[in-house]
Amino acid sequence: MSNEVEIGRGKRATVGFSFDDISVIPSRRTRDATDVSVTWQFDAYLLDAPIIAAPMDSVTSPETAIQMGKMGMLGVLDLEGIWTRYENPQPYLDEIAHLDESEVFQRMREIYRAPIQAELIQARLGQISAAGVPVAGALSPARTQEFWPIVMNAGVDLFVIRGTTVSAEHVSSNREPLNLKRFIYELDVPVVVGGVASYTAALHLMRTGAAGVLAGFGGGATSANRRTAGVAVPMATTVANVAAARREYMDETGGRYVHVIADGQISTSGDLIKAIACGADGVMLGTVLARAHEAPGQGFHWGAEAHHKQLLRGERVKVPQIASLEQIIYGPSLDASGQTNLLGALRQAMSMTGYSDVKEFQRVSISVEHR
Repeated sequence: MSNEVEIGRGKRATVGFSFDDISVIPSRRTRDATDVSVTWQFDAYLLDAPIIAAPMDSVTSPETAIQMGKMGMLGVLDLEGIWTRYENPQPYLDEIAHLDESEVFQRMREIYRAPIQAELIQARLGQISAAGVPVAGALSPARTQEFWPIVMNAGVDLFVIRGTTVSAEHVSSNREPLNLKRFIYELDVPVVVGGVASYTAALHLMRTGAAGVLAGFGGGATSANRRTAGVAVPMATTVANVAAARREYMDETGGRYVHVIADGQISTSGDLIKAIACGADGVMLGTVLARAHEAPGQGFHWGAEAHHKQLLRGERVKVPQIASLEQIIYGPSLDASGQTNLLGALRQAMSMTGYSDVKEFQRVSISVEHR
């Protein structure tokens, strides 16, 4: 069946579905919730849950990355963020949290104009490493060439190359583009790259040797890409397309598995569940974890697009700090909003559909709301 419609003479459009458009269907078999496993074997690391904290200053600090690691998950530090620009970033985080709306964009640009310091990259990653948890850091494609040797020397365990759009075939007339295939081949640590939205783009990234691919563009709540650049992705369809590319790549390589990580528009436990049901191995969370009492954003959430030098494609948004990080992930729930006890909800969905682990749950049946 074609997934295209004609929107006018001479133009066809792809039909896509968001997480809100779909639902998981219970099966004839059920399973006790205590008998299901939500662990995630990601490369050499066995995580207690399929959750990664997004590399956003309002979500992941060295302290929350350490806390995530001790809870059996992974926190990714933004190595171009406030933590690598200031020895003591706390006064600037406090200021951002108290800025008037009329001052936000200008002042955030000024704060993030400070240069990235190589010694702070080493210090922050070293702080996480000293706590005995896996160390993960993220750079944009534009900064990777400049800073990756420092990141490697700091002993990172997982390297993330994350941008609004990352491709294996970036074209530039003013600088040498990052050769992902050569770059990944030369590294001794697993590399996660993204985001991507299409089957073809995902397949190209998998062929670079990436250990994981980010499906989506992240920053769902903080992004203004739809308004400013006219770009947005239907996440359910995006995850399913990237998962299909993984199957194709496995056939090409005789079984090499690339992890699919849903990144964007996941704000509740239901969204997390549906991302995995569409084929994701794990999820990268921003807004959900920005609601934690420990979150460095102090009730606000923003990404790099909110302080871009030339084109602002994001904003600082208010998020309620509702619970501790542990309660958001492990519960118990505060209410039925789907904002706390993410893993309890995932276990319940797996229990209702009869699947015993996350990998099996990717095969669950899905329905589409009639439109």
